[in-house]
Amino acid sequence: MNIDRRVQNGERICGRKIGLTSQPMQELLGVDEPDYGVLLDGMFVEDGDEIDLGRLVQPRVEAEMAFIMERDLEGPGANTASALQAIAGALPAVEIVDSRVADWKIKLVDTVADNASSGLIVMGGRIRRVDELDLRLVGVAVSRGGELIDTGAGAAALGNPARCVAWLANKLASFGAKLHAGDVVLPGAVHKMVPVQPSDVFRAEFAHLGAVTVRFSQATA
Repeated sequence: MNIDRRVQNGERICGRKIGLTSQPMQELLGVDEPDYGVLLDGMFVEDGDEIDLGRLVQPRVEAEMAFIMERDLEGPGANTASALQAIAGALPAVEIVDSRVADWKIKLVDTVADNASSGLIVMGGRIRRVDELDLRLVGVAVSRGGELIDTGAGAAALGNPARCVAWLANKLASFGAKLHAGDVVLPGAVHKMVPVQPSDVFRAEFAHLGAVTVRFSQATA
């Protein structure tokens, strides 16, 4: 397995990402549930740092919340309420998704083999407790070069991003695994993927959570 090989080479598992949490994406790929991938320490980029396009294949950006787990969450039987109790807080984040499949012409089997199209993750520096928020109503405005290009809200991810975390805990239980305290969990995008061009600067501004900025290099080499 690719993840096993990367861990053997010294990378560390830091959490999980959930994909296909919106109804349109599930219908597009002909599935009736999300998928998930593994987050490794080498995927994390600091807020505002420039990302070398040469390390990516055909990147796209997705703004979403990032959760930090306060304690373990194990299925079966996890639900939205137990997920909220297990989450320490939320941060603003942008996931740079990437696909090794030409032109993003992917099916479910492709996303599974490709670690759920994982690429890189940029998170903001301020964490907010989830018991202070209605995650369904947390909106985000995404801009490129200062121009608004899309908006979304938490309800786009299975109705509530915390429900995505519960789904993941239950799915992991079927493989004898669980979410651990300290894990980062990306619950899924709340707007459509946006292709990246050289020198792009994206900013995702979340209600109640703050903003995060993603910069890309001028060239791929």
